[in-house]
Amino acid sequence: MVLLKSNRGEPGSPAPDFSLTGVDGKVYSLSAFSGKDILVVIFMCNHCPYVKAVIGRLVKLQSDYAAKGVQFVGISPNDTEAYPDDSFDNMKLFHAEYGMNFPYLIDETQDIAKKYDAVCTPDIYVYDKSRTLKYRGRLDDNWQDESAVKSQDLKTALNALLTGKEIETDQIPSMGCSIKWKK
Repeated sequence: MVLLKSNRGEPGSPAPDFSLTGVDGKVYSLSAFSGKDILVVIFMCNHCPYVKAVIGRLVKLQSDYAAKGVQFVGISPNDTEAYPDDSFDNMKLFHAEYGMNFPYLIDETQDIAKKYDAVCTPDIYVYDKSRTLKYRGRLDDNWQDESAVKSQDLKTALNALLTGKEIETDQIPSMGCSIKWKK
């Protein structure tokens, strides 16, 4: 496991489009979420301990914010031949095991992860209604111990956007396992 931090990202940059298959068998693109005011794109995978530690928090946030026009989507970009724990079949199991309430898509070619400049899992991006990047950073300040969280960065960013305000919090990079790139 190689620990990396996400890049800062370019606030104001457009969300790259995609066409990826979800664990539910449906194909998703940006237009699939056009009815949502905010889109949260999370590069993640099944085997990463950082993702496993926070997946419950992500599921809860999606539940809390779904009625407010916020949609989460998970994308798994890892090399599934070298990391079979991240295979599509295992993604289905992971989705069910953790009660994921948002689409979980596979990026088999890794082209989408490259277009987003994704670095680690989880790597979190928040886009407004026009799919302009507004936030790229961490979920909160304690991935290991939810009870010790003092700063809920993603939640603060969502609340700001939902009330039409600028995100005033520092966008501290997410950290997690490196994306497992194909050779």
